[in-house]
Amino acid sequence: MMISELGSSLGYDLIQSKFEDRPLCGGFTSDLLSDVMGKAKTDSVLITIQAHKNTVAVSSLAGICAIVVCSNRPIPDDMLSAATDEAIAVFRTPHNQFEVSGIVWNALKG
Repeated sequence: MMISELGSSLGYDLIQSKFEDRPLCGGFTSDLLSDVMGKAKTDSVLITIQAHKNTVAVSSLAGICAIVVCSNRPIPDDMLSAATDEAIAVFRTPHNQFEVSGIVWNALKG
């Protein structure tokens, strides 16, 4: 599954589109950023409700290439600016983390 397919196939709203489209190697769901830093895999998608620039900083450190912000949380401009600088795709969805995790997991294994 390519990063862009989070929007085109799964229907999540693409909020930050300046990224290199490449395959996702997995996903990680957490709202605890220290957990993300220690356990997320490179080239994965982060599924979270944490919508702030620190989420982007942690994602960059962990090698995460996309973030899905759940529950239609507002995404501040400084988060989008940081994501643009780091070339990390940002998506938003009304679904909660549990729902998105299941949907992404099924898409990745298919």
